[in-house]
Amino acid sequence: MLNVFKQEHPKGLYLLFCVEMWERFSYYGMRALIVLYMVQNLLYSTQKAGNIYGLYIGLVYLTPLVGGYLADRYFGQRKCITSGAILMILGLLTLAFGPKSLFLLSLCLMIIANGFFKSNISSLLGLLYENNEGKKDSAYTIFYMGINLGAFFSPLVCGTLAVKFGYEYGFAAAGLGMLVGLTFYKLFENKWLGEYGLLPVGGDNSNENIEEEQESKLQKTRLVSLLVLMLFTVPFWVCFEQAGSSLTLFAQYLTNRDFFGREIPTGYFQSLNPLFIILLAPIMSIIWNALRSKSKEPSSVVKFAIALFLIAVSFVVLAFAGYLSAKGLVSPLWLVAGYFIMTVAELCLSPIGLSLVSKLAPKNFLSLIMGCWFLTSFLGNLIAGVVGGKYDTLTPVQLFGMLAIVSFVSFLLLLCFIPKLSKVIK
Repeated sequence: MLNVFKQEHPKGLYLLFCVEMWERFSYYGMRALIVLYMVQNLLYSTQKAGNIYGLYIGLVYLTPLVGGYLADRYFGQRKCITSGAILMILGLLTLAFGPKSLFLLSLCLMIIANGFFKSNISSLLGLLYENNEGKKDSAYTIFYMGINLGAFFSPLVCGTLAVKFGYEYGFAAAGLGMLVGLTFYKLFENKWLGEYGLLPVGGDNSNENIEEEQESKLQKTRLVSLLVLMLFTVPFWVCFEQAGSSLTLFAQYLTNRDFFGREIPTGYFQSLNPLFIILLAPIMSIIWNALRSKSKEPSSVVKFAIALFLIAVSFVVLAFAGYLSAKGLVSPLWLVAGYFIMTVAELCLSPIGLSLVSKLAPKNFLSLIMGCWFLTSFLGNLIAGVVGGKYDTLTPVQLFGMLAIVSFVSFLLLLCFIPKLSKVIK
């Protein structure tokens, strides 16, 4: 792991790594508590709480489109990141210490905050590598590890505080995490980020060739190719996001969770993915760098195809576990294996996709196109919720087998596009 961090990367990478880690800490800490808080403290019905939660998650992935546009045209990425962090802190503190009547306002503040923050910190990282495109995949893989460090620890910290002292302490801890991230960001942004992200590139007319380049045939072809490739991420997210629905139900009711006389909490299985990310991200980064040094690194399109194939394999494994569950509770190792393969697939797609957007999107629309990338997660989550809702009407073999088939067919379709897309996307 240390070898990854010894590679020559700008210090700005590690600044953004830490800020994103704390932002994800606050996001996932709040997300782990919000449904139970609505049901137990606000006395909402489970249906109402689920609807509000689903709308919240959806808007979190939609608003980066708006935040990206505002950054490109008016404010620059850095101001938007600062604004997003401040709004997130205010939203969480309102949730923790404000009256219950302000609950929906606090959610609105956090939705707007995510819109300002999410696409802009990812696009800002890409700007740091304008003159070093070859290391972008490695940089985004390291950055992605920061996301999952926050995701791994936050439910444990915020959840424990909520159980022992009350929900307000869990929400306050999430807000404190974002405050730590914002403080670190403001202390080092000028020193480690230089001029990157200060100005709205969409409004910069100093280079007369920008408009011509934007209108060029090559630029249009690259952008269309990028959007086509994005469409293949939707079936990936449909499968991947089963973690919060059908896979959780499978863990709860069909998995033997006895561990030397103690029952493994179902929620612990949710920590497998971020744990594997933390362990595997440095290894994947080393692999991409080693292959690139030998001129054998697969193209981004091929990496996406590998991701679709692997997630199909993971659901074949889970479908077999579903078959065994008809005879009794199955070993938790089946879920561990499924999540492990799924995580390798994720590392071949998600950080690579972030890197790819920063390479191919027109500079003056970088944050907006990054918002489009997150829009695919929104669509995937939306469909995943519908699919997961079929858990009671389909057997695990049918449900997981269907997802394996969908992802494998998507893999085969992408193989057909590789010759054309690879001419434009490296």
